[in-house]
Amino acid sequence: MKWNQFLIGVFGFLFAVSSYGQTNILNAKSPDDIGKLSDAVLEVQKKDKPLPYGYVDERDVLWSKNTWEIIDLDERVNFPLYYPIDTNNIGSNRRSLYDVLMIGIKSGKIKNIYADSYFNEKRTLKDISAAISKVDTTDLGVEQYNAGEEIDQQYIDRRDITSADISMYHIRGYWYFDKRQAELKYRLLGIAPVAPDVNFIDDEEPDLVELFWVWFPDAREVLFEAEAFNGANTSQSISFDHLLNARRFNAVIYKEDNVQGDRGVNDYITANAFMQLLESERIKEQIRNFEQDMWNY
Repeated sequence: MKWNQFLIGVFGFLFAVSSYGQTNILNAKSPDDIGKLSDAVLEVQKKDKPLPYGYVDERDVLWSKNTWEIIDLDERVNFPLYYPIDTNNIGSNRRSLYDVLMIGIKSGKIKNIYADSYFNEKRTLKDISAAISKVDTTDLGVEQYNAGEEIDQQYIDRRDITSADISMYHIRGYWYFDKRQAELKYRLLGIAPVAPDVNFIDDEEPDLVELFWVWFPDAREVLFEAEAFNGANTSQSISFDHLLNARRFNAVIYKEDNVQGDRGVNDYITANAFMQLLESERIKEQIRNFEQDMWNY
């Protein structure tokens, strides 16, 4: 019995430690030292920046295609973008992608947020507040208001969109063939969290809406400073900037630029999810084949 209690205690301690990250875990003299960085590491981090994109001359782009994709957060490979949704028992170094984006927007580090994926209509934090939060007054609060009294805070219901509410991400990217380097490349242009409409979030099947679009190059520094969970090796962290630029996720194309005004796949293949998935794979294969066909003589 004592051995069982001992093993349970050991595993509980290891779980608690892993919740706070692996930084300085081998040199910590007490649990309080776990997660603290040395002065040398802090000095390196001050100078560390996301790897800048190389300049691409328009004349070197032989072929290109815009694609819009869905990153479904129900898929296991995409879990690092969704979790953690409960931050009570983990360190401040681990946050979900949505939390990282919102922290960047609220702090002013991410300035380029837009209404749609074409980046024509710019938004501010005040503009998107209606999409990410809802404030409602109960009947008792309405009675107080009608009586000319100050509404008690307990009669005001506030509902904010949280990480747990995010169902998927929409991304827009640009595939292009660089003839100077003879290589097919991908550049991520924008990303949008998708969640139920906050005004109908308590309904059984609320409609999903894009909360806002972030111009990805503007958010790279914030995403570079935030770490995503690396399930394959917890001693080697990976930034959200690296994860997204390296396309370490699974996505399904739902739209491409085309002569029909960039119509989506579900606009010409309706009520058949399997055929829509096959169409997405056909578009992917068309992009891959372009590079392969360049080397056929």
